Amino acid sequence: MLKRGLHSPAHLFVDNAAYFITSAIYQKRLLLKPEPIKHHLLATIKACFHEKNWQLDYWVILDNHYHLLATSDKGDDMSKIFRKIHGLSAQFIEAQGRCDLPVWWNYWDYCPRDEKDYLVRLNYLLNNPVKHGYVTNLVDYPYSSFHETLEKLGRDALAQQFKDYSEYKNLYLNED
Repeated sequence: MLKRGLHSPAHLFVDNAAYFITSAIYQKRLLLKPEPIKHHLLATIKACFHEKNWQLDYWVILDNHYHLLATSDKGDDMSKIFRKIHGLSAQFIEAQGRCDLPVWWNYWDYCPRDEKDYLVRLNYLLNNPVKHGYVTNLVDYPYSSFHETLEKLGRDALAQQFKDYSEYKNLYLNED
């Protein structure tokens, strides 16, 4: 099912599907920069996904946006999940005295078409801290599932994945 709001991107609601999701802070403000806010956002994402039986597969949180790769249970739950994630995290950010409203701009979702499309987006997600100049070595960036992925796949397999699906370097998402 496809849903489009008057002032929001179209959302595709599919059960048991892989989703690449991006969300950005309004006006690209650096509201996610403090470590406690990143930790709170990740805990909130995990809790909201768990509550609706969605699986969080991969994630990265930067200073003004985040990317997720997840597997849906019921696609129709997506709006509820992100409304809750953004509501709870906005309250936390506001309580830190960090911002004016609104906090979040929106979220964008995309269902990868096949394994190659999925792996290109995964590589994009994992490499986002390098792309945005946070680090030159992914091992040095703590707010990402890169470390778990490296441990799970091993250095050689992950390096091969980056080589085999290098199209991530040319992937442009105007959301971030």
